Amino acid sequence: MMKLKKIALLLVATIALVSCNNDDDSSAPANVTVDFTFTHNFGGTAIENADYETTSYTNANGESLTLSKLVYLISDITFTATDGTAYTAGDYNLVNARTGSNINFTPGFDLPKGDYTVSFTFGFNDEDNDAAGGYEDLNTADGGWGVPDPLGGGYHYMRMEGTYVNSLGATENFQYHTIRANRHNTLPPGPGTLDELTDTSFTVNLGTVSVGSTTSVEVQMDVAEWFANPNTWDLNTWFTVLMPNYEAQLDMNENGSAGVFSLGTVITED
Repeated sequence: MMKLKKIALLLVATIALVSCNNDDDSSAPANVTVDFTFTHNFGGTAIENADYETTSYTNANGESLTLSKLVYLISDITFTATDGTAYTAGDYNLVNARTGSNINFTPGFDLPKGDYTVSFTFGFNDEDNDAAGGYEDLNTADGGWGVPDPLGGGYHYMRMEGTYVNSLGATENFQYHTIRANRHNTLPPGPGTLDELTDTSFTVNLGTVSVGSTTSVEVQMDVAEWFANPNTWDLNTWFTVLMPNYEAQLDMNENGSAGVFSLGTVITED
């Protein structure tokens, strides 16, 4: 009888142990990270390092241009689950397309596998732009990423530069710099001239991404769209000194948010 009791107890313990192990196996899976790669094209033609200062492109207004610089800031990559749960680290990434610096980026958070709506902010929104103390790495990046106080302070969203052939057939430099729009009562801007600031960062919605154990997301920038839609950009009119140009910054915002960025190839493995 004692042996039978011991055997019974052993069976109960074994079943309990197996049950515990099964419970552990069915617990929530380990969270995972997602890798991003930023690629760049002009109307569908890939822009490579060797293309800078050598390859000519034609914008929507018919002007021939070359690129020498393309540096831009993205922030607050966010994954929103179907139940509304949002995952974000509130971090940022400064992409230098020409040098390839930071074209690969992994946001500083992990999340469960599943389907998510993915979005990010182009530039900094006002709350991040005015963060006390600023961002030490951005203060020195690309010769200083900050915006002078008379122009509203904060940070650049993008610096795109190059040359174009003007209406007289001469080659001119252009600087397509996007920042928070700032209006002044007199120009040139200086102490006391600032009248209005408008947040011209924008949210990019990439759509739905399925996240597995390893997931790689390509974000495409079509540079041609900065000059095309909905505002056809005339470089003969607006080619430089655009940072204190309130209307130019609003038009840049409209063009950028209309479809400059899109979701490229997504590779997911379970």
